[in-house]
Amino acid sequence: MSLFRRPDYHSEASLFIDQLKASRPQLEAQQRAGRALLWDLSLDRSAQAGYREAKVAQKPYVYQTQSDQ
Repeated sequence: MSLFRRPDYHSEASLFIDQLKASRPQLEAQQRAGRALLWDLSLDRSAQAGYREAKVAQKPYVYQTQSDQ
């Protein structure tokens, strides 16, 4: 071990999270289930293709006013 090595620092937040995980071992599984519910969704490929086909091209300069001349 080095003479100049500092002791490992643990912030209050990381200590709290470690304590919370130790007291509630099912917490991480619940977090993963919640993430799967909201983010890990399967995409409907046919709907995505329909959205791509229905997209309207944007004009080069959006704020240009239309003149009838």
